[in-house]
Amino acid sequence: MAAANAPIAMREALTLTSLGIAPQFVTFTHVTMESEKYICVRETSPQNSVVIIDMAMPMQPLRRPITADSALMNPNTRILALKAQIPGTTQDHLQIFNIEAKTKIKSHQMPEQVVFWKWITPKLLGLVTQTSVYHWSIEGDSEPTKMFDRTANLANNQIINYRCDPAEKWLVLIGIAPGAPERPQLVKGNMQLFSVDQQRSQALEAHAASFATFKVVGNENPSTLICFASKTTNAGQITSKLHVIELGAQPGKPGFSKKQADLFFPPDFQDDFPVAMQVSQKYGLIYVVTKLGLLFVYDLETAAAVYRNRISPDPIFLTAESSSTGGFYAINRRGQVLHATVNDATVVPFVSGQLNNLELAVNLAKRANLPGAENLVVQRFQELFAQTKYKEAAELAAESPQGLLRTPETVAKFQSVPVQAGQTPPLLQYFGTLLTRGKLNAFESLELSRLVVNQNKKNLLENWLAEDKLECSEELGDLVKTVDNDLALKIYIKARATPKVVAAFAERREFDKILIYSKQVGYTPDYLFLLQTILRTDPQGAVNFALMMSQMEGGCPVDYNTITDLFLQRNMIREATAFLLDVLKPNLPEHAFLQTKVLEINLVTYPNVADAILANGMFSHYDRPRIAQLCEKAGLYLRALQHYSELPDIKRVIVNTHAIEPQALVEFFGTLSREWALECMKDLLLVNLRGNLQIVVQAAKEYSEQLGVDACIKLFEQFKSYEGLYFFLGSYLSSRYEDPDIHFKYIEAAARTGQIKEVERVTRESNFYDAEKTKNFLMEAKLPDARPLINVCDRFGFVPDLTHYLYTNNMLRYIEGYVQKVNPGNAPLVVGQLLDDECPEDFIKGLILSVRSLLPVEPLVDECEKRNRLRLLTQFLEHLVSEGSQDVHVHNALGKIIIDSNNNPEHFLTTNPFYDSRVVGKYCEKRDPTLAVVAYRRGQCDDELINVTNKNSLFKLQARYVVERMDGDLWDKVLQPENEYRRQLIDQVVSTALPESKSPEQVSAAVKAFMTADLPHELIELLEKIVLQNSAFSGNFNLQNLLILTAIKADPSRVMDYVNRLDNFDGPAVGEVAVEAQLYEEAFAIFKKFNLNVQAVNVLLDNIQSIERAEEFAFRVEEDAVWSQVAKAQLREGLVSEAIESFIRADDATHFLDVIRAAEEANVYNDLVKYLLMVRQKAREPKVDGELIFAYAKIDRLSDIEEFILMPNVANLQNVGDRLYDEELYEAAKIIYAFISNWAKLAVTLVKLKQFQGAVDAARKANSAKTWKEVCFACVDAEEFRLAQICGLNIIVQVDDLEEVSEYYQNRGCFNELIALMESGLGLERAHMGIFTELGVLYARYRSEKLMEHIKLFSTRLNIPKLIRACDEQQHWKELTYLYIQYDEFDNAATTIMNHSPDAWDHLQFKDVCVKVANVELYYKAVHFYLQEHPDLINDMLNVLALRLDHTRVVDIMRKAGQLHLVKPYMVAVQSNNVSAVNEALNELYVEEEDYERLRESVDMHDNFDQIGLAQKLEKHELLEMRRIAAYIYKKAGRWKQSIALSKKDNMYKDCMETCSQSGDRELSEDLLVYFIEQGKKECFASCLFICYDLIRPDVALELAWMNNMVDFAFPYLLQFIREYTSKVDDLVKDKIESQNEERAKEKEEKDLVAQKNMYAQLLPLALPAPPMPGMGGPPPPLGVMGMPPMGPGPMPAFGMPPMGSY
Repeated sequence: MAAANAPIAMREALTLTSLGIAPQFVTFTHVTMESEKYICVRETSPQNSVVIIDMAMPMQPLRRPITADSALMNPNTRILALKAQIPGTTQDHLQIFNIEAKTKIKSHQMPEQVVFWKWITPKLLGLVTQTSVYHWSIEGDSEPTKMFDRTANLANNQIINYRCDPAEKWLVLIGIAPGAPERPQLVKGNMQLFSVDQQRSQALEAHAASFATFKVVGNENPSTLICFASKTTNAGQITSKLHVIELGAQPGKPGFSKKQADLFFPPDFQDDFPVAMQVSQKYGLIYVVTKLGLLFVYDLETAAAVYRNRISPDPIFLTAESSSTGGFYAINRRGQVLHATVNDATVVPFVSGQLNNLELAVNLAKRANLPGAENLVVQRFQELFAQTKYKEAAELAAESPQGLLRTPETVAKFQSVPVQAGQTPPLLQYFGTLLTRGKLNAFESLELSRLVVNQNKKNLLENWLAEDKLECSEELGDLVKTVDNDLALKIYIKARATPKVVAAFAERREFDKILIYSKQVGYTPDYLFLLQTILRTDPQGAVNFALMMSQMEGGCPVDYNTITDLFLQRNMIREATAFLLDVLKPNLPEHAFLQTKVLEINLVTYPNVADAILANGMFSHYDRPRIAQLCEKAGLYLRALQHYSELPDIKRVIVNTHAIEPQALVEFFGTLSREWALECMKDLLLVNLRGNLQIVVQAAKEYSEQLGVDACIKLFEQFKSYEGLYFFLGSYLSSRYEDPDIHFKYIEAAARTGQIKEVERVTRESNFYDAEKTKNFLMEAKLPDARPLINVCDRFGFVPDLTHYLYTNNMLRYIEGYVQKVNPGNAPLVVGQLLDDECPEDFIKGLILSVRSLLPVEPLVDECEKRNRLRLLTQFLEHLVSEGSQDVHVHNALGKIIIDSNNNPEHFLTTNPFYDSRVVGKYCEKRDPTLAVVAYRRGQCDDELINVTNKNSLFKLQARYVVERMDGDLWDKVLQPENEYRRQLIDQVVSTALPESKSPEQVSAAVKAFMTADLPHELIELLEKIVLQNSAFSGNFNLQNLLILTAIKADPSRVMDYVNRLDNFDGPAVGEVAVEAQLYEEAFAIFKKFNLNVQAVNVLLDNIQSIERAEEFAFRVEEDAVWSQVAKAQLREGLVSEAIESFIRADDATHFLDVIRAAEEANVYNDLVKYLLMVRQKAREPKVDGELIFAYAKIDRLSDIEEFILMPNVANLQNVGDRLYDEELYEAAKIIYAFISNWAKLAVTLVKLKQFQGAVDAARKANSAKTWKEVCFACVDAEEFRLAQICGLNIIVQVDDLEEVSEYYQNRGCFNELIALMESGLGLERAHMGIFTELGVLYARYRSEKLMEHIKLFSTRLNIPKLIRACDEQQHWKELTYLYIQYDEFDNAATTIMNHSPDAWDHLQFKDVCVKVANVELYYKAVHFYLQEHPDLINDMLNVLALRLDHTRVVDIMRKAGQLHLVKPYMVAVQSNNVSAVNEALNELYVEEEDYERLRESVDMHDNFDQIGLAQKLEKHELLEMRRIAAYIYKKAGRWKQSIALSKKDNMYKDCMETCSQSGDRELSEDLLVYFIEQGKKECFASCLFICYDLIRPDVALELAWMNNMVDFAFPYLLQFIREYTSKVDDLVKDKIESQNEERAKEKEEKDLVAQKNMYAQLLPLALPAPPMPGMGGPPPPLGVMGMPPMGPGPMPAFGMPPMGSY
């Protein structure tokens, strides 16, 4: 059956492999498809990922790196469910993610493994475990709910599907298991059906199942059906059945009777079985799909077979319902996603024709509204009607497919039936049936409504409209309007009868709804007429309507000015204003006229409204000068100021300050320029200085930055208004204005206006006035209150000037007040100035005593001391001391007075603890240096004391002070070389200060100071005097150490003498210092003196470097530590044997590592054995035991090794063995490896000893790939191939080691042995792809005769790319081609075949390959190949590639080769594509073969060629038919003259006439008539008149006929012409009469409208006239009703009103 006529259409939706999905992942466990929306694929290599394919965008898959055991996409939304087993357990972790939101929705850990899961609804997951079934909702936080336990028949079954019915009341679980023993190939299917309501299960045999719903006649509730397919075997008999059963039959209701049908499997599919079932609710069909690709289609209602076919050559493992198309999707193992749909155009004809099942065809057509059953339905309807079965006929008509019978004819047919008494009329039966089935069409709705309206049953109409049973139309609305306007409006709206809807709203006065509705439906009513209508009755409603119009999208349909004029003509000022204010809110430039208009209207009538509008600031484009004048006239001076733009106008208006709010006037100044503002302020001051001063001051304050402070000051100064200046500048002192001149002017203005308190405040608080200038002004002003001057002088340091001013002006009270209350701290300055002014001392003393402790003493003393009046303070200071003052300045001053009076100053200096030693000492230096020393010593003033003693040569006092101070910094200072008095100080320290001292700390500090100052000789001199001579410090430990150390540093020759004479010093420390100073003998003597033998021998070894003296010293002291040091020194010098002997004497085992290393380097293993035996007695070290074994091996004491390893030891035998192996001591290594059972190393060692059989045995025990390789390679090198093969078989099972073994054999030329090894490896249980591949490579290289057989036997176990490279290298072309085909490398296969055709070409194989290549160029290379080598088969090849070739290119190839005739069959086959090159090539061949019939057919059917070129070629052809074809071509190309000329030449007059007729050219036709007359062809003349009737002019035809005596031949033409023109005239007369009647009716209607309009206009009152629009001299153009021009002979104002003028 042709695919186009099949009832089921199949197409390939996509191929998974084309999306980059590997074939190994196209399996049931990796691919899921829960609905027609998504496919989900789980990949495990090269990395774990999940691929989500959206079927709406299949070429844009979403790949995410996710590791999971299973993945399911939600049927409807982008929600992904993942399942993964928890490692180490049998539990599964379930997660649900929202991919779009990138969030986790839910997760759960199942206590048992989930063996199958599926989305059973978009919100519910079904989970199947080994024992139970659970449901898990994605909503909320609920956990999986157990639904039921699995029945026994599903034990050990593979679950393949789980489904539920739409109501979730029935559940079905399906599994498959291996077949019966007598027929294991036939898989067994089991099903468990569970009822949720009854909580019961039923076990059945079935392979596939699905739920469906079906509505049984007589039952309003749909029935739930289950469909399942089974294939069972019983006693060798196979039974295949489809069952359809109702679940949960409804009591008392008609039920669905059980149906079953056979599933017929062809003989080749006996072991096939159903794997999936889908039910199409759209078509009522059941799809059953088998594993091997068979599709069975059955009717759901009758279970009748509809169709069967094989839809896939590859096994199908997954299907999904396609609810949108009524079909399904299927996925096969090749990765094809197949889409099966019902062919709407052919399924019904197929059922009725092929199956001859007319009832099923009709039911299917009715059920799915399909074409193809029209005749059957009509015939059945007529039969029922003839049998008076009107109810059945009505039901058939209602259910007729595509509304075939729902026509006016059917309604008329029912109307024509007479009504029987007591029975329902057939028409009502028909309409009742339609209403139960669905919605009526427009005609049906109208007829039914007419019946209902006639019976006055309006409620039925309302119910049917509410239930959407009627199709609304304008005619239905007109009908209902007679009984109910509201219901009619609803119908009009549903019918989109826009004019009627608008009219209905207008009648209801719901004008706002008109706009809303018009916008919704895109209708444009006559808005102007509507507005005029509303104005008559509801002015506010008119405003609202106008505003609604203004807010319409696309702008207001009526001009704003027109709307405004309508309001104004009725004197509706407020309404017009309200409208304009709302529509002018955007403040657009194009609304300037309207802005001016609304302001003018209100300024004239309601100035307060205009003021409010202007205050709102919503307009900015109106005529400002015009509005300014009107504002001035209306008394709105502030608005006038805001609108005037000329200074004279502003100055004229601004003086009206009585009518302008001051604050607003001040704000107005901010809008003026600096010059204009100043001019206006001058005018205000000139007009009324006192009255306007406050306004000017406020404006100056507010806009001082714009006007300039200096300009404002000059303005006030110009009018000498200090008051204005005072108020103006006052604001700047409170701000951050820092101009000193401003502050001074403010002080001056305040002073001149008598604002003394303000002057005092500013001078006290301001920091920016010029103090000098202000002080001078205040002194000149001589204010009665001196406080402002006191503030200035106190703050800015003019206290002497202030004191002088107050004293000279006899203001002593202010002096006392200043000192006592304002600033007592400045009293010293006041006292000093009073002393300079020769003020009486009593006043000064009284002033000082009046402040007492508040008075700063130091500056007061300074002031008095500078004037030599210090005694003036004696009483004051003594008073302070008596009060207990400890102020240092008080006591300093008192001390100075005592020193000057020489009243026992030493007592004061030593006993007074409060004075400052530096200050008093400095005061004493010039008066008595010894007193200065006393003061400095008391205060530890080091620098001052040193300076005064140096200056006065008091070195003995200085030495005593320095020794007593014990200060390191002081010692450093006096002992530094730059001190020219250092020598005198040292002499006094050595001779006087230290001998007098009894304090060890003082001596120690002095010694340390000498050391720090680097005075070794002086220090030695000092120490000898203290230590060697009898003194209190002779036996001091530290001083003895210091003496020797100093001698070591400064005078080494004395060291040995000091060592011998002194006993109480630190021997170890001094000895180390001596070593550092390279005094080795002295150091040796010190260490010997203190019995430090180790240090002493170290000096001999390390410093004196005499091993002989060290040995002698060691023999003398006989200490282990000494011998140990000697041994280490000998070891460093390379005296290994002597060192070992010394270590043994020292019994020292601590340096065994160094000894071992040195012994190995010196090769003295015999001595090393002795030493190591000694060390083993001291310590258990792995290194020692290991080295002992190695030493035994080096001296060939193998028996000692065997004895040693049997004894307890801690040697690391593995490392020892490896070392022996590396040193090639194989016998010893063999002993070690055998003892520790290291078979791998033992095997390698045995290989080195040439003991191959033992090596193989050891390798077998080791069972390590590396060991096997080493032994194998050694056996190969030794040509022990039998043993090598044993080893090799254990190696090649490892993929990574196979290539290495192969290369090793091949590099040594052992090809046959290697092949034998690989052939033996094929039978191994662990044989892998690498072995088969490597053997293939070896066959390709060395035994090509076995290669093809090997490839064919093991093609699925080969690494084909690797073998391809080998075959290419060895030039095995046939085998290479086969490999390319197996690997789907069809391009390379085709290339190989063509390049090496003698070996690789096979026609059938090449055809199969060529259609699968991806590179288009290979097609044309194949054409060249066949043309050169197999021309006899080229057409066969081209036909195979016809759908893929560029036919133009093929023809070009054959034309260049001169072999067009060779591919003629191919070109004929592809000519239907109408390719230019093909057409031209075939036409050439037909011309060459003179086959005019085929040529004519080609030219007719295929027009894509060079027509003119072919015609020119044919017009000279010797055959007539060829020339006729040329004329025909010219005619098709529109070259009429050439065609006619060619036909004339060949006397083909019929062709000439037909050409003229088709050309439509009158001149050609008339020329042809003339030609026929000239040739005397009268019959042709008459024929031409008939054929070219539409082209030939009658006068020409009659003239030619009359002149040439052919009137008889022209008479038929004349009759036809007269008849035609008579008919045309009749039609014109009729049209003219109808047109005149329409014009008369139209004129009458227009007159009626104008009369009505004038009647309304006379009733309207006159409105306020409006000014003319700018740029127009007269009134606006008149407007007519509904946008029409006014009627009458001349222009007439709108609505019969006079034109508007200006006011």
